[in-house]
Amino acid sequence: MPVPEFSVIIPARNEAAYLPLTLRALEAQRKAPTEVIVVDNGSTDSTVALARAWGARVLHSLRPGVARARQCGLEAAHSDWVATTDADSLPSPHWLELLDDSAPGRVGLYGPMGFCGVAPHWGWASQGTYSAFLHACRVVGKPNLAGANMAFSRRAALLAGGYPDVEAYEDVMLGQAIAALGTVAYVPGALVQTSARRMDRGALPFAWQHLRNITGHTRGYFDQTEPQQKR
Repeated sequence: MPVPEFSVIIPARNEAAYLPLTLRALEAQRKAPTEVIVVDNGSTDSTVALARAWGARVLHSLRPGVARARQCGLEAAHSDWVATTDADSLPSPHWLELLDDSAPGRVGLYGPMGFCGVAPHWGWASQGTYSAFLHACRVVGKPNLAGANMAFSRRAALLAGGYPDVEAYEDVMLGQAIAALGTVAYVPGALVQTSARRMDRGALPFAWQHLRNITGHTRGYFDQTEPQQKR
């Protein structure tokens, strides 16, 4: 059976402070991606220059919105499989290797996440809480594939209609559409750590907005002053 090749897609808007760490994490992968695509979504800082200096393929999404940026990357990807992460996230070194091992017979994959840049106990707590949430979603038949840590057959994603044009939750919606076409699997070891910056407004507002997202109320997720790429 052919070994899947992965295009890694990263939407980014004014991510110069975080993106270099994400790119270094991809450079450390035990299985190298076929290509890394950074989709610029209107950056006014050095995001584009940093991505190009590293060697990423840079695309420009002319219309604002993370869903549109992700769709731009999906349509341009060269590989049969697409893996996505965010510009402030750190895939573990075995991320693509473990996704590769789990790809045969599946159309979509996803893994655990936790916060980085926080005290160790908060990092473990975030990972445990998120894993429990993912398990609950699996039990009720609604897998929760998050853009910071998901992979899928490019053909299946296009057949499913690609990313819906919404303000947020586009990743989970695409994941559920892909799941209707075939098997989607959770890969426990494929860890991605992500920035806790959205916790700056407090744990309760963060949890409330995620609850709104799950119930389909995605408007207002991003304010006008922050980069529109972070869950």
